[in-house]
This record gives sequence, structure tokens and C-alpha cells, in this order.
Amino acid sequence: MAVTILIPTALRLFTDNLSEIKVENSVTVAQALEALVTEYGDLRRHLFTDEGTLRSFVNVYIGEDDIRELNGIDTALKDDETLILVPSIAGGV
Repeated sequence: MAVTILIPTALRLFTDNLSEIKVENSVTVAQALEALVTEYGDLRRHLFTDEGTLRSFVNVYIGEDDIRELNGIDTALKDDETLILVPSIAGGV
């Protein structure tokens, strides 16, 4: 079972400039993200806290569905599904 993870421009520095990465044997979002940060270790600190939880400003979507509205990182994945990482961007005047 393979899942594709789309990497936003801001994080490509940590993935050898790849915009998408396929990970194998991932049944849940948690497993897919763990496979990603195992392959690209410098990315871990940008996605996860020191306690291992997904950072609050990192949004993960399966299609148009925010995983927070599903089962969070325990959301089940289907073969050939695509995860989209979207870091929140703060700003103001």
C-alpha cells in the first residue's frame, strides 16, 4: 500500500527539494508521517513537538478533508491516497 504526501514549498528544504514523496506500508496518517520523517529526519522537528504530537500549526488533509475533522493522525488511509501538508501562516499588520 502506497500513499503520496505533498510537501509544501516551505518544507522542501528538508526533503531534498521534493514536492511529493511516496511512502509504503502506511495504513494510518500517523504511519505515513512517521515513514516520512524517518526518511527525512530534519523534517521531524517541523511537523512534531518534542513529545511526538503533531504541531498545532501543521494542517494535514486527505483531499479536502482536514484530518482533525476525521480521526486525527489515527485516520485510516486507502491505497494511493494523497496527504497534503499545509503549515499555517501567521501574519498581520
